[in-house]
Amino acid sequence: MRGFGDLEAVIMDRLWSWKRPVTVREVLEDLRAYRDIAYTTVMTVMDNLHRKGALTREKDGRAWRYQPVRNRDEYAADLLSTVLDEAGDRGAALMRFVGGMRPSEVDALRRALAERQGRRRRT
Repeated sequence: MRGFGDLEAVIMDRLWSWKRPVTVREVLEDLRAYRDIAYTTVMTVMDNLHRKGALTREKDGRAWRYQPVRNRDEYAADLLSTVLDEAGDRGAALMRFVGGMRPSEVDALRRALAERQGRRRRT
């Protein structure tokens, strides 16, 4: 998995915030509120995201309705995993990452690890 390009990220952000299938026209109208952009540009980017596996789509009359395959948190987790896979030393990369976390994030990480350990003991 890789990160999104600039326009891909903007479109994915809109789709994640709507939490429902949307058409290219809906995304276009939303984007045009703050940038000049062509219908074909939005259509091409959304089709590319579909081909890359980031979006699903279903026909609705003559249009397609698109929605993300994964939610924002799942995508972020997959991206973090990919970055760690590319690190020379996963442990060292994790330590640097944790070293930059806020205390509340460290607490959340501790809770997640404790929960994972609890599940592991039950199986």
